[in-house]
Amino acid sequence: MALRLRSIQRPGAALPLLLCSFFLLGEPGGSRAVADGPVKEAPKASKNISNETRFSIIQRAQIWKPTTIPEMDLRLGPQGKGAFAPNAAVACDYVEEKFEGASPKFGCRLDDGTVVKVKYGTGGEVQGEVLSSRLLWALGFGADHMYPVVVTCRGCSADPWTNRKPTNETHVFDVAVIEHKASGHAVETKRVKGWSWPEIDMIDRTQGGAPVEQRDALKLLAVFIQHSDSKPEQQRLVCLGHRDDVDQEGNSAEACAASFMLINDLGQTFGKANFGNRSNVSAVNFDGWSKAKVWSDDKMCVGSISKSSTGTLDHPKISESGRAFLAGLLSQLSDGQLRDLFEVARVDLRSRKPGSNEPPASVDDWVNAFKHKRDEVLNRRCPA
Repeated sequence: MALRLRSIQRPGAALPLLLCSFFLLGEPGGSRAVADGPVKEAPKASKNISNETRFSIIQRAQIWKPTTIPEMDLRLGPQGKGAFAPNAAVACDYVEEKFEGASPKFGCRLDDGTVVKVKYGTGGEVQGEVLSSRLLWALGFGADHMYPVVVTCRGCSADPWTNRKPTNETHVFDVAVIEHKASGHAVETKRVKGWSWPEIDMIDRTQGGAPVEQRDALKLLAVFIQHSDSKPEQQRLVCLGHRDDVDQEGNSAEACAASFMLINDLGQTFGKANFGNRSNVSAVNFDGWSKAKVWSDDKMCVGSISKSSTGTLDHPKISESGRAFLAGLLSQLSDGQLRDLFEVARVDLRSRKPGSNEPPASVDDWVNAFKHKRDEVLNRRCPA
């Protein structure tokens, strides 16, 4: 499926989750209103943390906060200052920035001066970001906020990820999301960015960290959505307190009194995890996701996900308490909420088997596949 772009020549001429920068609120049809309050920069990383301090911060980390799941609006997503309505028309000016990763993205300055990161394209990662981030948000796990929008970019090339030089053109990106970072500054050492999945077991409840049932529930949820590209950079460890909590050497005993572990890149999900992280397979692939099993065995409760070439999540063993915890969360989602989730993610723009000529799976198909997988979680009992 080709990226749908319209070109116009312009003459003369990027836990507890709190919104941390303010955007224009886009409405369908192009009307926008400026959010009240000052514009804040995205949280910066603390890179002077020692390995010992990082370990201590992980020990005390949380990964979940309670939400009222039946009341979560998966169509609108996280609300408040900086939220965008589904498919809002957003106009902005291109900003030449360098971003990490392989998925197409660019920086764009809104009319209030805020620079946002826009991810775009029909490769499946745009839809995967919306699907997984909103599911995690509704269930109480950490993820950045993703808002599906239609972006009119002034000064963009037709493909600003490939051709990053500013132009005198205007292009419309029909399939796009604006990413809104979760609050908190990232905890990094000079060599380590993010966290690997084995490190989640370093969390110690006796030190104030998340209990095992929440940790195993997050692992199982990552299996459920088939989080293929699970390298450390795709997960983020954040401090929710003041930067002054950490001294210049990063060795403060009181450093980062409140820490949280979240997943910050969820594009390659709702497909089938694979060694090469091929988007046609791992990003919103109905055929692959609907056939992928939750469990790789009949008795021992080992999650069915293979580690990719970059990944760190590989067939995790799940405790009964973790299975039951996730089952209790998933069972609270209504059919209406699931329909909203798949509709707002625009799964109808993605072939049911990407790379083939097959038409998209319907929203009902996706909802039924989700419920079947949920039953796999609900109906299993794990050994002690």
